[in-house]
Amino acid sequence: MSLKFLGRYKDFGLLLLRVGIGVMFLFHGTPKLLGGPDKWISLGAAMQYLGVDAFPMFWGFSAAAAEFFGGVFLMLGLFFRPACFFLAVTMAVAATMHLGRGEGLMAASHAIENGIFFVGLIFIGPGRYSVDRG
Repeated sequence: MSLKFLGRYKDFGLLLLRVGIGVMFLFHGTPKLLGGPDKWISLGAAMQYLGVDAFPMFWGFSAAAAEFFGGVFLMLGLFFRPACFFLAVTMAVAATMHLGRGEGLMAASHAIENGIFFVGLIFIGPGRYSVDRG
């Protein structure tokens, strides 16, 4: 069975991906962003696996903001490529943390998969149904 006719709906497929993943990142980012300084310090501690021990609150807030606002921007297709870049970096840090803790590839795989997805979206762009359109 050939489904080639679905190629006409690439932009709709991209919209579906953007909105679906964007909602999930809102879901993950909201409690982190609203968690306040204690939560941000805990999140920012992941930077130690990259050899950065300074300013954990800043790094944690940055990760929470990247997930929350990145989810919003992903859904809207607004500031799309910068949002995907910051989400990819956040996922790289998350994967490094899981691997650095010795949790293995299974624990890190979700962050790695999301990171690959975001890097791919940087090249693809937001599609027709977006605020940025391009």
